[in-house]
Formats: sequence, structure tokens, C-alpha cells
Amino acid sequence: MVGMEGLMSQKEAQRLAVIGKVLEGAMRQTQAAAALAVSLRQIKRLCHQVREQGPQGLVSRRRGVPSNRRISQEVREHFMAIVRERYSDFGPELAREYLAGEHGFAHSTETLRGWMVQEQLWKPKRRRQARLHSPRPRRASRGELVQIDGSHHDWFEGRAPKCCLIAFIDDATGQVLAARFFAGETTQGYLALLREHASGHGLPAAYYSDRAGIFTKHDERDGKPTQFARALLQLDIESICANTPQAKGRVERLFQTLQDRMCKAMRLRGLRGLEAANDWLAGYLAEHNARFAVTAVSSADAHRPWLGTPEALARICALHHQRHLSNQLSCQFQGDIIQLKPGQPQAPRGRAVIDIVQYADAGIEVLHRGHVLQHRSFTVNEHLRTAQVVSAKEVNTRVDEAIERQRRAIAKVLASVQHQDQQRGAGIRVAPAPANSPPLEMSRSRATRGNQPAAAASAG
Repeated sequence: MVGMEGLMSQKEAQRLAVIGKVLEGAMRQTQAAAALAVSLRQIKRLCHQVREQGPQGLVSRRRGVPSNRRISQEVREHFMAIVRERYSDFGPELAREYLAGEHGFAHSTETLRGWMVQEQLWKPKRRRQARLHSPRPRRASRGELVQIDGSHHDWFEGRAPKCCLIAFIDDATGQVLAARFFAGETTQGYLALLREHASGHGLPAAYYSDRAGIFTKHDERDGKPTQFARALLQLDIESICANTPQAKGRVERLFQTLQDRMCKAMRLRGLRGLEAANDWLAGYLAEHNARFAVTAVSSADAHRPWLGTPEALARICALHHQRHLSNQLSCQFQGDIIQLKPGQPQAPRGRAVIDIVQYADAGIEVLHRGHVLQHRSFTVNEHLRTAQVVSAKEVNTRVDEAIERQRRAIAKVLASVQHQDQQRGAGIRVAPAPANSPPLEMSRSRATRGNQPAAAASAG
């Protein structure tokens, strides 16, 4: 009896105690039915089983027997082989989504989770601790507040250089409104997404960003806005800066999700490079928004439509630089001399201030009081085309570019030295390549004589 009770569940042990009282005459069957919340007919059936089989009659016969709905071992091995081959570092939910979408997997996430734990492909996580602070409630309407930020990450997992994903996410719905990969987190990148957001969805009421130099200046004596802040002023969009990363937690959590899910999707696609990734990104974000976006409290959309022309929006979302004209109606800009063409009705006089608009494709436009002026550019100092002053978020990108440029220069010199050594070993005299252009006499001599063996040259 004791051994059998040890195999019983708590429910079965409770039934045995009540049925025992019924068989001893200490309790009526109607009272037992009320105590166990079963029918009178079920009590009679339980009493009959105990009389014939003893306490074992109350033990479920299915215990220890495989379920009739158990997934066959062949099916399990089939899907686990796919997981080991393609999704070994995926989480159970993400792996189930890909298995269901591409391989016909029709079982639950918990089923796959159990298989992956047994195969040691997934380690169960501990339950998260309770939040120490309550999150800020979402805004009521879409377009009232948009959080913006950039994430530097190895998005291509070594298949291409590291880059930055800049994303705009709506606070009310969690919908990604605009996103794009860039080589670095730059002002031009944010302006490009601002233009995409305004033309595709409209103008939001406010942007929520960090306190980086792209968005605000830390010198209180400098009242001139940054390029991005100037564009927001022209578009009448409020700029709000957060004191901590936790304050703009929605965009931070977005990057955590994308660094897990999107990196794996790009790996399966075999994407290599910014252009291919940006062409693919729009379709992925549509699926992401369908999966993770929520419904706003209010159905109203706070976006204001852009009523201007696409050219005017592109001009606002470009870099603006101010220069003073000389008496000859010219000025210098990043190594070039900008000369205004004479005879223009809207041309200013000398010493006037003009606005030079610099687009992302390096094209420029000269404005004076909103009028476009015709001009010609003359390159004087090529090395000044690259800006010397950059924001803190652009420093790493510039350093990487400098290192890569120096590496290519050194590789070029080493290749030239190896080629000369090989030519000398073959008995071919090769004149050393000077840093500047060779004299005219040397060029004529080379053209007449050509490459000759070293012995023949000395004999002549």
C-alpha cells in the first residue's frame, strides 16, 4: 500500500483517502462526489476499481506509457538535423519561425525548445528580475514622438566591414519608420533618413535622440544650431535630447532585436556590402513591423504632410555652409574656388554672405536669399575636400579610412619593390621610380632604348 501510494499523484492520493472512507462506511457516496467534484456515477466506478484492484485501480494507466500524440523519432531527427546545420545559434522562437516558413514545421516553440535543450543547442535562461523602474508610457498617437539612434555593430558577421544602422522608430506603435546602413554614424546619414521619413510618412511632432554632437552643441556660447538641428527648425520639428540611453529604451531594444534576428537573416541571404543590404532591408522591415509593431491608443496620425516640392525637401536635408564673397564674387570652399557667373539678376554684391548647399553625392548649390545662383568650381587644393573637423561619432570611421588608405599605399610600395627585385633577378634593369615625374631626357632615353638586359647595357 505504501509503495503504491508513493507512485500516486497528489490527486490520486486524495481520491484514495475519500474512497477509503466510502468503503469503510464513514462517508456517503453523495458526500464523496461533492468532495471530489465528480459525478455520483464516477464515485461508484472508483469504488468498484478499488474493490477489485486495490489502490492500484486509482493509478492512471497512461503513466509511463508514450503518448499517442507523440512526435515520431524520424520527424524529430529530420528537423533537428536542419537546426544543427542552419540554425544552431538561433533561439527556439526564431528557429521555429524559419522552420515553419521554409521547412514545414507545424509544432510549437516549446516542443522545439525541449529538443534543442536536450541536444545542448539552447541553454534555458533564468527568469528576469523585476524592473526597478517603471517604463515611460507610450505616446497615444503615431507620429507624435519618433526615437532616432545609430547602432555600430558587425552586422555582416565578418563578410563585410563593420558599419552603422541608423533607425527611426515610432514611440506609440514601435514601427520602424526608416532605417538604412551607413559606413558610419554621420550627419549626412541622419539627414538622408529625415528626408526619407518626411517624404514617406510626413513630418512628426518631435524627434527623441541622445546628446551627441550631431543633434546638439555642448558649448552654451555657440548659438548656431547643428546641421541636423537646422533642418528640424526649417521643418518645424521639435528636437528632444535624452539624458541617458535608458530614456530612449524603445530604439535601444530595437537594436538588440535586430542584432539577433536580422544578422541571422542576412547570413542566410548571404548579403555582403551596404548596397545589397539596403536593397533588402525594406522588405525585412515590413515583416518586422508586422511581427512586432503594436496598435496605438489613438487611431489619429500626428504626422503632418510635406507640402513642398521634393527638391525643396532635398535642399533642407543637405549640409549648409556660409561663405563671404570677395569683391570678385568668389569664395573658397573645401579646396575649391567658387566663382559666380556674371550677369545674374539675383547675384549679390561683393562681401555678401552666400549659402553653399552640399548634397550627399558631393554636388553643391549656391543660394542667396533663397535664389539659386549659377557658378563654376575650380579645384585648387584636393586634400582639403575631406573635412578636417568631424563629430565624435565620426572619428572611428575616419580613423578606419585613414588606416585602410595607408595600408593600400604600403601594399603598393611593397608590390613595386617585389616587382623590381624579380626583374633584377631576371637580369632586366629597371630604373627606380622617383616620387615626382622623371626628367624629360630620361623619358626620351627610355622610349628609345626600352628594357634591355643588364649585361648588354653595360657592354654598350
